[in-house]
Amino acid sequence: MGYRKSGESVGFVPTMGNLHAGHLALVDEARVRSDRVITSIFVNPTQFAPNEDYNDYPRTEAEDAKRLEAHAVDVLFLPSVDAMYGDVSSTTTVSVPYLSSILCGKSRLRHFDGVATAVTKLLNIVQPDIAVFGCKDYQQLTLVRQMVGDLAIPTQIVACDTYREKDGLAMSSRNVYLSEEQRHIAPRLYQELSRAVDMIKQRKAGFDEIGLQIKTNLEREGFELQYAEVRRQGDLHPPGESDTSLIILAAAHLGNTRLIDNIAFELT
Repeated sequence: MGYRKSGESVGFVPTMGNLHAGHLALVDEARVRSDRVITSIFVNPTQFAPNEDYNDYPRTEAEDAKRLEAHAVDVLFLPSVDAMYGDVSSTTTVSVPYLSSILCGKSRLRHFDGVATAVTKLLNIVQPDIAVFGCKDYQQLTLVRQMVGDLAIPTQIVACDTYREKDGLAMSSRNVYLSEEQRHIAPRLYQELSRAVDMIKQRKAGFDEIGLQIKTNLEREGFELQYAEVRRQGDLHPPGESDTSLIILAAAHLGNTRLIDNIAFELT
């Protein structure tokens, strides 16, 4: 491609396809920050557990390519599983131990090892100046930032705010799995997190109490809550008494669809 030889900067947006407005916002951010933009679509098998939806994950490459062309993407990278891994069962694995084991990592064993391995490979192949990730999966974003620092990968990780529907639901490729009734209920996750942040800021509830309230309220609506926890921004450790930059994160099933969301906030 010769972009680097000509002195042009490269922005990269890795995705698993089935693109929505949130993905395209990442592409637009990369375009603002870079001379050239590369986007990848790779449904990564190593981040799916045997009981998860790898085979059924929505694949819409033709439609995605049209959307990316409309947003002036210079290169669409579509690696195959064989090109990325060869023999998946014996491939080298990248792991970020603490961040892989908490929150979503408790129920999604080896998921974040799969993410870390795939992102490392993609960054090494593309060698971008920046890579743009959304904040919706804040645990993934935090893990990638630490991994890039620990492995001295010369790519700046840029974060973009969560892109939401008008009713507050965080955009996700998996939202297509929601029934009409579930889609009506789904924004309650964000609404509960927003209420919880207000309660914490007003010192009306402690962190543990807030988690129990979220669980009670969401399960009344038909959710199955996996966790709702307050953590420290940046490294996702439990907050200490002096910590003021915090984030509340939650994951829940609504029917067969797993939803995640978070809100970062400051205590004053």
